[in-house]
Amino acid sequence: MRLWLLAALLLSAASLAARLQPIPPEQQAVAFLAREVPRWRREHPCYSCHNNGDGARALIAASRRGLGDAARITDAVAWLRTPERWAQNSEDGGVKDLPLARIQFSGALASLVEAGTADRVALSRAAALVVADQRPDGSWPINAAATIGSPAAYGTPLATAMARRALVTAGGADAAAAVSRADGWFRAFEPQSVLDASASLLGLGVADDEPAAVRRRESLQLLKRGQAPDGGWGPYATSPSEPFDTALALLALMPLRDADALTQPAYAAGGLRAAIEKGRAYLLQQQNADGSWPETTRPAGQDSYAQRISTTGWSLLALLETGP
Repeated sequence: MRLWLLAALLLSAASLAARLQPIPPEQQAVAFLAREVPRWRREHPCYSCHNNGDGARALIAASRRGLGDAARITDAVAWLRTPERWAQNSEDGGVKDLPLARIQFSGALASLVEAGTADRVALSRAAALVVADQRPDGSWPINAAATIGSPAAYGTPLATAMARRALVTAGGADAAAAVSRADGWFRAFEPQSVLDASASLLGLGVADDEPAAVRRRESLQLLKRGQAPDGGWGPYATSPSEPFDTALALLALMPLRDADALTQPAYAAGGLRAAIEKGRAYLLQQQNADGSWPETTRPAGQDSYAQRISTTGWSLLALLETGP
């Protein structure tokens, strides 16, 4: 009897310990987005860029790492796989900015292709739509009238970087030509804000030609100067930290983490890794109890469901990329 009682107590203690085990922050974010991404379509007559673009893209990336299952957003996945339907979205009350929608949906579709759960032919059809919106100078001028981009509205530098990413994944002659034009644009683009610098780094990648190196040095210097004592970044070098701007900076810096030759003189050996760790710590501190992040808005401190979903998507992506 005593042995039975001891075994029962041990089993109960183990069960309690399991319940008290803290849920990893990435898993909390996945749980939040897995609830919210399908919710928008159930309650509205359209597929939104924030839920079915940024939110879905983050969930797809998480599913590749074994955190959640993209099958939980089957409706969004089916939508992303059919680019010919995207133009009809505005007729159902959706976003009227089709170039932005095409970039966001293409980005999520590219993630599906990279995960091996979507046909590259579908992405090729989406790429043709994205290429058609490119300006002769190589950019995608999204929300060009705004002073600075935002999580859901991007702005021209980030839109161009994200369009380029989707086109690289799509492949093909037309996409390659558009990527080449975008590369020329980034080499001529002079970053003025932290968001500009992050988008510029995303667009330049690890290219080592001299024009790319010049812009990379400018962007890295701006990001180094703009990182606040709390570890985060704001939209400008002197702005208070924001989750979105921090997440974007981390995503831009990660591909350069082990490329000391490309990050000097802004970051000495090991300096970039330390900056990334501080930025990640800031994001972890800012996460809400429900797994989301406070929305980054322009101006700051506003209420916006769309920006909260997109901010959470970008923040989750940054945690996934910077995690162990």
